[in-house]
Amino acid sequence: MVRMTTPQAELGWPAPDFELPGVDGRRWRLADCRGERGTLVMFICNHCPYVQAILDRIIRDARELVGHGVRCVAISANDPVTYPEDSFDNMVRLAQEKAFPFPYLFDESQDVARAYGAVCTPDFFGFDADLRLRYRGRLDESRKEPQPGARRELFEAMVQVARTGEGPAEQWPSMGCSIKWRGEGG
Repeated sequence: MVRMTTPQAELGWPAPDFELPGVDGRRWRLADCRGERGTLVMFICNHCPYVQAILDRIIRDARELVGHGVRCVAISANDPVTYPEDSFDNMVRLAQEKAFPFPYLFDESQDVARAYGAVCTPDFFGFDADLRLRYRGRLDESRKEPQPGARRELFEAMVQVARTGEGPAEQWPSMGCSIKWRGEGG
């Protein structure tokens, strides 16, 4: 497992469009995932211990963000040949088991992850109503293990984006496992 942190983001760039298969059997475009006041694009996977540790909090935040006009989408770009737990069938299983309140999409070509500049799982990209990047940071300050009283940084940032169109001035990088690029062996 290679631990990575997200780079400092240049805010304001437009969300790259995509069309990817979802675990629900349909194809999803960015426009299908877009929220009225904001859109959160999350790069996750099944096997990463960082994602596993925070997945219930991601689901909680995604459910609550809908009430603020923010919709979420999760994308897995990991190579399932090297990491079979991240296969499409296992993505379907996890999404059903956890009752994901957002589309879970498979980026088999890894082109979407590259277009976004995703480097790890989890990697969060928070966009405003015009699909301009306003947040790229961590879920909260607790990292893998939940900490009592930890600020819900991602949730608070996306609520701020929904209300004002701007993200917080201070943003801390997300940390997780590296994206498992094809041909790199993990």
